[in-house]
Amino acid sequence: MITVDRVSKTRSRTRILHDVTFEARPGRVTGFLGPNGAGKTSTLRILLGLDRPESGAALICGRPYRKLDRPLTTIGALLDGSGAHRARTARAHLRWVAASNGLPDSRADEVLEIVGLTGDARKRAGRFSLGMSRRLGLAAALLGDPEVLVLDEPVNGLDPVGIRWMREFLRNSAAQGRTVLLSSHLMSELAEIADDVIVIDKGRIVARGSLAEVTGDHRTLEDAFFALTATEAVRPW
Repeated sequence: MITVDRVSKTRSRTRILHDVTFEARPGRVTGFLGPNGAGKTSTLRILLGLDRPESGAALICGRPYRKLDRPLTTIGALLDGSGAHRARTARAHLRWVAASNGLPDSRADEVLEIVGLTGDARKRAGRFSLGMSRRLGLAAALLGDPEVLVLDEPVNGLDPVGIRWMREFLRNSAAQGRTVLLSSHLMSELAEIADDVIVIDKGRIVARGSLAEVTGDHRTLEDAFFALTATEAVRPW
């Protein structure tokens, strides 16, 4: 599971995270919501060992990322893009990532099949569409068959078929006992798959609980989000 315990962070003399605390549990999809600049990315970077907190701890299965042995076998992450060099083929990129964690080359073809990119294995990453790049990034996250998945905007660039596929994949991952932490701005989509929801605003957790608990008396998760964050929708006129 994921445990974030009283994490605080200051950058350029500005406190960007204030005692952020939450959990994401096995067998559940946990949605992580917040306006731009609320602290979602900073929290995920600390969780994934890309940044250090000023205080507090972010743990994956009871350990910080930097202390995980062969981290891909514990946690898979999809952040911006696929992480692949534009000149590398999809298969070559995945084999390189697999080798970094002592995984066999054969795993590359297995995850390409899972994400529907088998026919594009020899295509260079620079020729991939945004949606294909997201699938390649997910393939890299799955190389170690991890028990924890952390995904930032995973449906970005996917067509309707891809969005439905991703929804079913995430639900199945949770059903298999994985911990799934999902950051997204698409609240209607998140409401379709999330068991639990965490809302962050101005570096503070303003709501956490089951989807029903966070939505409360509001008609939709989107309505609850706007009420919790005091964010105003921009009118088209």
